[in-house]
Amino acid sequence: MIRVGIVGAGIRGHLFAGAISGYADVVGIADTSASARSSAESLGVEVYDNFNTLLDDARPDAIIVATPDFAHREVAVAAAERGVHLLIEKPLATSLADAYAIEDAVRKHGVSCVVGFENRWNPHFLAVRQGVEDGSLGQIVHQAAVLSNTYYVPTTMLSWAANSSPVWFLMPHTLDLACWLSGSRPVSVFARGTRGLLAQKGIDTWDVVHASFAFEDGSLVDLTSAWVLPEASSGIVDFRYDAIAEGGAVHANLGDQGLTVVSDALRSIWPLGAPVDGRPVGPPVWMAQKFVQDLEMGTVPTPGLDAGLIVTEALCAVEESLRTGQVIRLADITR
Repeated sequence: MIRVGIVGAGIRGHLFAGAISGYADVVGIADTSASARSSAESLGVEVYDNFNTLLDDARPDAIIVATPDFAHREVAVAAAERGVHLLIEKPLATSLADAYAIEDAVRKHGVSCVVGFENRWNPHFLAVRQGVEDGSLGQIVHQAAVLSNTYYVPTTMLSWAANSSPVWFLMPHTLDLACWLSGSRPVSVFARGTRGLLAQKGIDTWDVVHASFAFEDGSLVDLTSAWVLPEASSGIVDFRYDAIAEGGAVHANLGDQGLTVVSDALRSIWPLGAPVDGRPVGPPVWMAQKFVQDLEMGTVPTPGLDAGLIVTEALCAVEESLRTGQVIRLADITR
């Protein structure tokens, strides 16, 4: 059985530990936060205060990097240098320098590197992908996605929101989805954003960002992400996807997964987030399980490093467009 360590004992670290239990031997979890380590003790695995100690003492075959968006490089490079395979939470990195450092380490040491684009395991989008592949939808010519959160996420859920943004926390999901479904990649982007509402709450980052991409195959992709939806919303996530293709169109609302419960308050309960027979289910769970199964069988796991690089390069271009107010060609900023 594959030995797996987890770096990051927050919400996602706990989720991944439960997801791969029984599929892999979880040999430890590491976090620099004392409160996070205390919480991780309930998982019944060895808890470390340093990822290097986890790597050296527990000697995992693979690790899952569930640290904040901006804190992937050091962990990923250290693991790759030890020959340890990687599943890195999206995004791969939040700067070109960090992304290329991870790429260099992964390629030099020949390890597998999966980036956590979990929507590739979402049954709704698998159906869209099937329609593209079997020709019933045909080539996609335009995609649009809205993926936004209420104020709860940047103000309460994430202690590090000021070091991230809707660009890095949300758009990796929708941009990879657009690349995967179309089989193409972005070549240029023009982005606009607003800020000020979160800054009033002491979180100096973007409130809303809209990015319009031109893809290599001639298709267009429009993505919008916000962190300032009202907390009175039915859930903390608003997720909508639309596509126009040669042979049809797609409309999907993933925000409530088709289930809304009303009592003293309106709220959505995600069926694909609740346990079934005591076991977690849902796209991130299935993604993590497939990662360890592929390693066990000697199959190259996906989505790999290249998918992560495409997204990080494109979102760095979004940031450059926000800064300059210009259309940015990815070829002008990437190596």
